Amino acid sequence: MEKKKVILVWFRNDLRLHDNEILLEAVQKADVVIPVYCFDPRYFTLNKFGNKNTGILRAQFLLETVAAFKADLQGIQGDLLTYLGYPEEIIPRLATKYEIDEVYHHREVAQRETQISEKVESALWQTSRVNLKHFIGHTMYHKEDLPFPIRDIPNSFATFKKKIERESQVRAVSPTVEKMVVPAHLESTDLPTLVELGFSESEIAEVSEKSLIGGEQHGLENLETVLADDYKSFHDFTLLSPYMATGALSPILIYHKLHAAMTPKNKKRLERRTARLFWRDYYRFMLKKYPNVYFKAFGHLAVVPEWLEIKPNNSTNNIDWKSGNTGEEFIDQAVHILKKTGNLPSEARTVLALYIIQETSADWLETASFFEEHLLDYNPATTYGNLSHIAGVGTSPKDNLSTIHWRDLMNKNYPKGLEYEFATHS
Repeated sequence: MEKKKVILVWFRNDLRLHDNEILLEAVQKADVVIPVYCFDPRYFTLNKFGNKNTGILRAQFLLETVAAFKADLQGIQGDLLTYLGYPEEIIPRLATKYEIDEVYHHREVAQRETQISEKVESALWQTSRVNLKHFIGHTMYHKEDLPFPIRDIPNSFATFKKKIERESQVRAVSPTVEKMVVPAHLESTDLPTLVELGFSESEIAEVSEKSLIGGEQHGLENLETVLADDYKSFHDFTLLSPYMATGALSPILIYHKLHAAMTPKNKKRLERRTARLFWRDYYRFMLKKYPNVYFKAFGHLAVVPEWLEIKPNNSTNNIDWKSGNTGEEFIDQAVHILKKTGNLPSEARTVLALYIIQETSADWLETASFFEEHLLDYNPATTYGNLSHIAGVGTSPKDNLSTIHWRDLMNKNYPKGLEYEFATHS
């Protein structure tokens, strides 16, 4: 009797049934598929700034997303094995137990993520001689469709956008997976609790105002909300970005939906949303071109930027900005909203980041780390890429914002204050 081909799919930030290349290929090429998700303890520790790598709001959003994906897979006769532990220990164990032929996963670009992939790849080969197959995804434009190799990507965002719009196309949305086969005696697993992820009961008790619920279906519903002609909120892209960060929404699907919905009435608004997708691609590809560039204090610059040389060392260093007790009404409101909901309008994020960089002793990497803890839509390339440009060390020089004073930007975008905007757009 011929041995069945078994493929394990290691999910990370690709938790959806629609437009999911690795799941689709696994279902098409394997007789049996084993979907796996690992809650890696490395993402639930403190970093060098004393911030959490994953705050409680994003942890809850992630749990919701994984639970929804598990239910969706069960709905097509599949399942999702979930574990709390290190992938380089869990996946090789499963490879041996289920006689896996191959492991699929999406390639990442940030250093921590690529190092974890390397650990898994090495452990798999050493224990079972099983290959880890890397897929390229997570972007609107596929890497293989770019009009230039990674090493020649223009640093200028405007040039990057213009050239790929003119010379490339966004691929069609892949078919949604509708059926799969898993082993008959697949082990049963449960999701970890917030306590098991390291959060205290008092922290959990305070979680009450997270603005979004995780999962593919909620992401698709929010996309339809954003596409509606009568939708006016400044939150429209940040209603989608958390779902892209977990992979519950495909940027390719969003792109095609935005273009299909464009009318003379909403074209400008939807084009601004599409531009955000281009920025998202740009950050990811630039992190590939310049490895780890968005995690270096000076970026790809050879000399210390002037703004860092003249940063004041005065009493403002003692400002309690992390608790939202600066005395600046807008800034304190922004911090409180971010920490309560896990979300903040894009322009308000920029004002807050500029304030922290310009008025306190915190450098931009610590500022980015604060956003990393609290944002629902955190992903390494976008969050740190965006903050590097706000700080003046970004890879696209004309888009660096460090010369803009936070108060000027606040007055321009929020002349009546942040609370007024929330009240009028709710």
